[in-house]
Amino acid sequence: MLAHVVRQTVPLTTRFLVGFDESSSTRQAPGLPNHVSWSLGHLALTLHRAAEKFDGVPAPSEDFVVGALAAGDRTRFATESVAFGSTPVDEAAHFPPVDRARAIFERAAERLAGVVERAADADLERQIAWGTGTISLGDLVVRVAFHNGIHAGQITDLRRGLGMGRILG
Repeated sequence: MLAHVVRQTVPLTTRFLVGFDESSSTRQAPGLPNHVSWSLGHLALTLHRAAEKFDGVPAPSEDFVVGALAAGDRTRFATESVAFGSTPVDEAAHFPPVDRARAIFERAAERLAGVVERAADADLERQIAWGTGTISLGDLVVRVAFHNGIHAGQITDLRRGLGMGRILG
């Protein structure tokens, strides 16, 4: 069920990407915190870091390069430019295009779902360090799925702030 929940966050997030392209993917609206490229990279990095807690494998180098904004390019995110606490900037050359960013996000969600499917119940109960505290791996999966929803909501708000059409209702 946890793997299913992770997979379901993908279409619930990506449906709000309609209309974003290379001219708008790194634009921010006044008073709103993140742009689409940052959000997709941030979500993908978080999903990979959660999966790493299960399998010990870091985010793939074909999707992420370790470093700050200037390390990122049109094929990979720079980890520190999309990590918790980073500040999104309107520098399209340092972020993958929307379609590539979406593919990175989708692959990261599938990776986490896959490791969760293969995990034993005892693995899901194991306590690990996350943020400033500890959490069970099972609870981490729920938290990460909720995290995806938070950022989907931010993308929805960004659409409004940029004057884009509504997706729902």
